[in-house]
Amino acid sequence: MNPHFSSGPCAKRPGWQPAALADALVGRSHRSKPGKAKLNEVIELTRSILGIPDGYRIGIVPGSDTGSVEMALWSMLGARGVDVLAWESFGKEWVTDITKQLKLPDTRVFEAPYGELPDLTKVSPDHDVIFTWNGTTSGVRVPNGDWISDQREGLTICDATSAAFAMQLPWNKLDVITWSWQKVLGGEGAHGMLVLSPRAVARLESYTPDRPLPKIFRMTKGGKLIEGIFEGETINTPSMLAVEDAIDGLRWAQSVGGLPELIRRSESNLAAVVDRQGKSKWFDFLAQRPETRSCTSICLRIVAPKIAALDLEQQAKFVKDIASYLEKEGVAYDIASYRDAPPGLRIWGGATVETKDMEAILDWLDYAFNTKSA
Repeated sequence: MNPHFSSGPCAKRPGWQPAALADALVGRSHRSKPGKAKLNEVIELTRSILGIPDGYRIGIVPGSDTGSVEMALWSMLGARGVDVLAWESFGKEWVTDITKQLKLPDTRVFEAPYGELPDLTKVSPDHDVIFTWNGTTSGVRVPNGDWISDQREGLTICDATSAAFAMQLPWNKLDVITWSWQKVLGGEGAHGMLVLSPRAVARLESYTPDRPLPKIFRMTKGGKLIEGIFEGETINTPSMLAVEDAIDGLRWAQSVGGLPELIRRSESNLAAVVDRQGKSKWFDFLAQRPETRSCTSICLRIVAPKIAALDLEQQAKFVKDIASYLEKEGVAYDIASYRDAPPGLRIWGGATVETKDMEAILDWLDYAFNTKSA
């Protein structure tokens, strides 16, 4: 079985070997004609597979998903009120950016504990809204985009890093969408994707924030969008090995049937965990409602009375023991919950994970729990 269940960097696509990088444009400028062609291939494959509408710009930017989100926050916010939603650690980072770094005065924060969502109906269509589509560290996703108004005046800024390529995103509801290569398609780190709707472009071209912007955040020049950023002319130098790996992952996604098959594969992994949870009883999902359960970052909590009665430090030690045991056995790597999350397990179920491997790790989890709790 494949033991790679890390939530980032995530499992490579089935059958991946280093030979997949043989055509990488190493030793050449990313600004050369073939270099730009490679970068543009990433953009066009992304548009085709995800069904991103014409008129939406797609850029490759520095700093992974974090860099993508930061570019949007620092370049666009301040034109109107801001609503920021947080129900896990990365959402809370955006709260920190907006309230403590940008210090925007007209800001409303809607938070929920791990396992739950804030009240989405409280979001104002007159405000910009920032949220994660899928909480990577909580395993909680928004069930749909119905709560986003079609008549909104504000922008929707969506951190979709563990949702893109595994969940259906309603592009007409979203204005800024970000993710990183190392998530659902198992690419390499350091690079982010940034998608802008025409409304987001209009904001960039009509609003100048009253704060300095570092070079890697600047998307306009002379009041106009720097179109080259969205045509493969990256702001800084990308790794052409990582670019080649991204192309490989996208071509694989296309070859297996595109987005519908990627979603099916990920949902199949979630279904395997749902089926086992109904039989094993010692664990449950951290997500409180079934419709909010993530099919990528599948977060579990231990509900067996003997373990649940322990204090948090003891629970964390028990989980660490299980994770360490399975890593030593070579059957599951990096499955302990995120450091800021409640003690539990986090198993990546994205499209590059085979359901037979998910079923195998569940067998091992039952065995490890029974052994360690005896």
